[in-house]
Amino acid sequence: MKKFVQTIKNIWSIDELRQKIIVTLSFLLVYRLGTHIVLPGIDANALEAVRGSNSGLLGLFDQFAGGAFSQASILALGIMPYISASIFMQLMTIMVPQLQKVQKEGESGRKKINQWTRYLTVIVTVFQAVAYLSYLQSPGYKEALIPSYAPFFIPSTVILLTSGTLFVMWLGEKITDKGLGNGTSLIIMVGILARFPQSIVQEFTARNAKGGGGVLLFIIEIAVFIGIVLGLILLVQGVRKITVNYAKQIVGNRQFGGARQFLPIKVNSAGVMPIIFAQAIIFIPTIFARFDTSGTGFMRILNDHSNGWYMLIYAILVIAFTYLYTAIIFNPKQIAEDLKRNNGFIPGVKPGQPTADYIGNVMDKVTLPGAILLALVGILPGLVNMPVGSGRLLVETLNFSTFFGGTSLLIMVGVILDTLQQIETQLLMRQYDGLMNSGRIQGRQAVSSSPIG
Repeated sequence: MKKFVQTIKNIWSIDELRQKIIVTLSFLLVYRLGTHIVLPGIDANALEAVRGSNSGLLGLFDQFAGGAFSQASILALGIMPYISASIFMQLMTIMVPQLQKVQKEGESGRKKINQWTRYLTVIVTVFQAVAYLSYLQSPGYKEALIPSYAPFFIPSTVILLTSGTLFVMWLGEKITDKGLGNGTSLIIMVGILARFPQSIVQEFTARNAKGGGGVLLFIIEIAVFIGIVLGLILLVQGVRKITVNYAKQIVGNRQFGGARQFLPIKVNSAGVMPIIFAQAIIFIPTIFARFDTSGTGFMRILNDHSNGWYMLIYAILVIAFTYLYTAIIFNPKQIAEDLKRNNGFIPGVKPGQPTADYIGNVMDKVTLPGAILLALVGILPGLVNMPVGSGRLLVETLNFSTFFGGTSLLIMVGVILDTLQQIETQLLMRQYDGLMNSGRIQGRQAVSSSPIG
């Protein structure tokens, strides 16, 4: 405890770090306040009385938006349109040669890509805002609409929802520039964490109401949840190290090189992106259905994350996108050329193409278990909430089950590790002790310009 208090004092004594923490918390507070501002034309009191809770895909969307989606807030669409636009632009830079040339222009090319991403965000947001308008006509929201405001409701809602998403995007960029960590990731994480205490209370109440050792079962759930978090940390930080030697060079009286280092190949190089990709694909039918998931057949399957078909489709998409995204961000040939240029070589492997083939082979072998584990993480919320007899397999309430895996838990673990790593780096630069007694905190490897770090 004494060391913890001293570490907090050390963190607060660093002016630059203290300023970043204050800026980050201030912007996040502004975001959280914005999620509680209801759209004009909706009676907030009536909405609170009649609206229901979202489940399935809409519940996940609401979780990413920090509850703003179900509250009909001006920030109801949150940061998701920007993420969708960013994912699309990342894929286009790989598939379109002209965009590849722009990306290779350095800082000016990156600014152009970012600007085009913002324009695409506006288009995606307007499209989703129109779909959201139809959703607000559904039972539970229609009763809260103010009749006298009806002529102005459609244009004002589209403008405010679009402005709200652009404002959240701006907040994320400001946090990244002046705050601590990746702003978009932190905004998503705060939205997810905002519902965590309420979900725990709901689960405890549900277990207590059923009796029959409900408290004991709740304690078992918490223990399983902690175990999943620990396993996820191992997945995020797990690496396969390839030994790399550097040839000795004698320049005058000095010797350069001759060192042995390691090339880390991460088990989960793609991070959270495959799960985001998979969910973006599954979200598309929901958007075209104007957020109406009450139908039958395929739409009902997409709205039930404990459905076996949903989990199968989701797992296949995650595994496929893991290989796709890893191929996009990981270039064995480029790594082999960099090693050769710096007089580095892998023992027993010839430089050049044999080195690239060797690295690619190791990457393929490591990616397979990583992809399977990532798919398992993605379907865990559905597994723990799967109906068994008159109850559920492990978790009783839907809201609490979403924290047992999927994007929610992966983002929380990854973002927290990244943020702690940045804090620890600031401490070690100023000769303070790190956050751990042994070793250093390892965040996710920054391998792309993804908006979610």
